[in-house]
Amino acid sequence: MKIGIVGLGDIAKKAYLPVLSEKEDIELVLCTRNSDVLESLSNKFRIQEKAHTVEELIKKDVDAAIISAATEAHVELAEKLITNGINVYIDKPVSMNFHETERVVKLAREHGTIAMVGFNRRFIPMVNELKDHGKPSMILMQKNRFADPQPVRQFVVEDFIHVVDTLRFLLDREVEEVKVESIRNGEMLDQLVIQLIAQGCIAIGIMNRNGGVTEEMIEYTTGHDKYVVDNLTETTHYHDKEVRVTNYGGWDPTLYKRGFYQITDHFIECVQTNHTPDPSIEDSLRTHEICERIVEAIYST
Repeated sequence: MKIGIVGLGDIAKKAYLPVLSEKEDIELVLCTRNSDVLESLSNKFRIQEKAHTVEELIKKDVDAAIISAATEAHVELAEKLITNGINVYIDKPVSMNFHETERVVKLAREHGTIAMVGFNRRFIPMVNELKDHGKPSMILMQKNRFADPQPVRQFVVEDFIHVVDTLRFLLDREVEEVKVESIRNGEMLDQLVIQLIAQGCIAIGIMNRNGGVTEEMIEYTTGHDKYVVDNLTETTHYHDKEVRVTNYGGWDPTLYKRGFYQITDHFIECVQTNHTPDPSIEDSLRTHEICERIVEAIYST
């Protein structure tokens, strides 16, 4: 199986290339207009096949492509690949523009190509395992940043989208209502709190990008048990006065802990067996749609 990695952004360098270059049954093709980056990564990961443009990549008969470029390039790259029958994995978000995301989803459906969005938190073991404990009655997720406010759309669609998608995944129910509260400083967004209300459960998402610490925490309550996942790597189980802490083993690699081995394996398996990924790109569209509603709600206040 031959896979192109397009754009070679930070996540490609830190995650996709280290994971995929370990696989013996995968041929990789690197693709970027930046000749220095292309040569450097080709040497570092010992990958011989290279392309400077997506058009060159298409001619190399790749079976699939991982798009890890700047967000503004996602749609153009995805459309060229999909229309040439190439399966695509797209770093989140598909686009900053919801209607462009809709267009990519429709195009993938029309051409019968497999398309998937890189929501890796669904594949993080300590997040995924929360669902094994039963349906939640309340979920709280915080993803905070140290002193880094952003423009509203960038804040929501490029970063907070992980919170929205993870809450949707853990809810495992249709979201019936979305409530939004925010604090802006001119065009910059400092804080955001949302409620996703579903049958029998409220999921609360919080992001403070102008706070004192970078952190990520999930509280998952089901029945008389509460599970707290701290920075995606440690789970504490509370049951009345009992407390039990679970950690990863000392040899578990960081990219396993953050779900990148699992999500890339899933995409590859779906391409090889011609199965729809989970999440499907249609499911990921619903996450993008909620983010668009959040942006509209912030601007309307």
